[in-house]
Amino acid sequence: MPATCPHCGKPAQDDDALLCLYCGESLRRETGFLGHLKYGTWKFLALLVLALTIASFIFLNIF
Repeated sequence: MPATCPHCGKPAQDDDALLCLYCGESLRRETGFLGHLKYGTWKFLALLVLALTIASFIFLNIF
């Protein structure tokens, strides 16, 4: 689902764009790793937490 420009309301087709193609205003997207987590999928974060939990449980049982 493409993001929409907060100024003109038209869809932004490029997921990495920081400026609107039509009006040139900022799309107010965060940049960097935390920005990608904020606007990315939450499935990645949930899988990361699950993998860390399982790995720590296995690590504690081994030692």
